[in-house]
Amino acid sequence: MPMRISVVIPTYNRADVLRKTLVAYFAQSGDHQILEVLVVDDGSKDHTEEVVRQISRESALPLRYLKQENLGLSAARNHAIREVKAELILFGDDDIIPSPGMVAEHVAWHDRYPEPEVGVLGHVDWARELHPTPFMVWSGLYGPQFKFGYCKPGMEVDVAYAYFCNTSVKSRFLRQNGIFSETFRQYGWEDIELSYRLSRKGYRLLYNPDALGYHYKYEEFDNTVSRIRVLCSSYSAFEKTDAGKFFVERRRKQTPERMSRMKALAKPLLRPFKGLIMPLFRQLLDTHIPLPAWVYERVFHYYAYERGQ
Repeated sequence: MPMRISVVIPTYNRADVLRKTLVAYFAQSGDHQILEVLVVDDGSKDHTEEVVRQISRESALPLRYLKQENLGLSAARNHAIREVKAELILFGDDDIIPSPGMVAEHVAWHDRYPEPEVGVLGHVDWARELHPTPFMVWSGLYGPQFKFGYCKPGMEVDVAYAYFCNTSVKSRFLRQNGIFSETFRQYGWEDIELSYRLSRKGYRLLYNPDALGYHYKYEEFDNTVSRIRVLCSSYSAFEKTDAGKFFVERRRKQTPERMSRMKALAKPLLRPFKGLIMPLFRQLLDTHIPLPAWVYERVFHYYAYERGQ
């Protein structure tokens, strides 16, 4: 018998896109493997509850609605972890719309790798109907959104790639070895921090690109920069964790001290030239004109980290 799965979807004020996501889960080719879908409403002020109730009446699958005050993404996921009934948990997001076979792919890989410590990372692509720009495509493969371009089918991925927007794990292993730290109230760091702790207990995350979800979000360049700056604002909390210390030390070892000194000396000399060139490239990033990957990387780095320093 295939393992059964509980789908967990935390949400906050995204009723309309949540509707699309839930409809797609209830149209899965492997829907018989879904034991339940849990929507954890993190204190939404919109019509989220109405949407969930309506779809629940129309679906033959159990849809559970869990409401909590606004405590953040980690708390919402932990709420669901305490409630799930299946031996597998699939963590999604309210704006990650599953392809028809996404759930079946997750379950099939857990049947193939039944060891309790094995998790499965699915792929996330932009929803094609939104017509993503080349910059968005780069961001999802090699940039600040995701780094799926570095992953190969079946590979064991680094915990830095532990995206819990399309990841499935064994529920018992998770409950026994750690849940999300509620220190992180907003998006970012909570999944990497948990995955690092789980890796100390033997956690292995395997990449299955056929477990495909579509990110229903159009993100302009300025939105990307703003999101990363918010992420950076909470980095100090992450840096104090064992996971943060591990990544800081790993980065230090990967960056030769001599190169760091050279960059520090060159930065003030290059800044005036960047101030002239970068705005020219910036104008193209929200168009559908493709540019070399190095342009995306350098322009993004300039606006996200260097400008104004």
